[in-house]
Amino acid sequence: MKIQKYIKALTATLLIGAMALTAGCGGEDTAASGSGSDTNADGKRVITVAHTNYYVPYDFVNDQGESDGFEVAVMKEVAKKLPQYEFKFVPTSDDDLLIGVESGKYTVGTKGIWITEARKKKYVFPKNNLGASVIGIVIRKDTADKIKDLPSFADYSGKLVPIAPQDARYMVIDTYNKEHADKPIALTSSESFQVADAYSWVLEGRYDAYLEVELSYKNNIQKDDAPYHKFNDQLTYIRYKGIPTYPIFNRNEQKFADEYDKAIEELRDEGKIAELEQKYFGESLSDYLK
Repeated sequence: MKIQKYIKALTATLLIGAMALTAGCGGEDTAASGSGSDTNADGKRVITVAHTNYYVPYDFVNDQGESDGFEVAVMKEVAKKLPQYEFKFVPTSDDDLLIGVESGKYTVGTKGIWITEARKKKYVFPKNNLGASVIGIVIRKDTADKIKDLPSFADYSGKLVPIAPQDARYMVIDTYNKEHADKPIALTSSESFQVADAYSWVLEGRYDAYLEVELSYKNNIQKDDAPYHKFNDQLTYIRYKGIPTYPIFNRNEQKFADEYDKAIEELRDEGKIAELEQKYFGESLSDYLK
């Protein structure tokens, strides 16, 4: 009898241990599932869309405390095309967005992102871009009669403020130089520096141009309350081309990225993307991608 009681007790102990081990494995699987494990009351999967909270007019929080901006508006239209999901928009910082999408905290993120080889290793990029941003050069107004575009800048001197190799702008000039090998722009690398330094270097004649996103130039110099508006009378901006911007998806979200692609294609065919570009930019930035 004692032996039988002992065997029963041992069996129960082993069973409890096995159940605990199974529960532990289940917990790891749940944690590893990353983004998209949440569902709402209707059983729909919740898609978390992180966006920067300051990048007007691409992604920001408006005066009513709502997620707003061109890219946010496009993603809200994508949401209408994918009613099987509930989209939740989360305004946040640059760093939290990038780390959060990579870790699975967020399903997708938007912040006027360009494709780079380094980013392709961390995120899923869809086939279709979300929007576009315009890149160009900041020059002194006293050189504007000689510098009209990048080729004339290369002829004038080609002295461009250095760019960090990991910066997406480095790729823009590197690509340009490959296409204009007979007259390239001097592309030198550097560590990060304050944008005020770049403006000062151009004004001093140390360099003759600074490659910058047009929106940053407007926010930094052109606006009346811009932090470097004092340079507005001495500097001017020349557009070069449009760069496609994309949302970034967590590495486990290829299926959702494919669904996004289908929705974007429909929205573009319907003219909705063009309509939203006019609303937020007053023009079609997509035209600069052609």
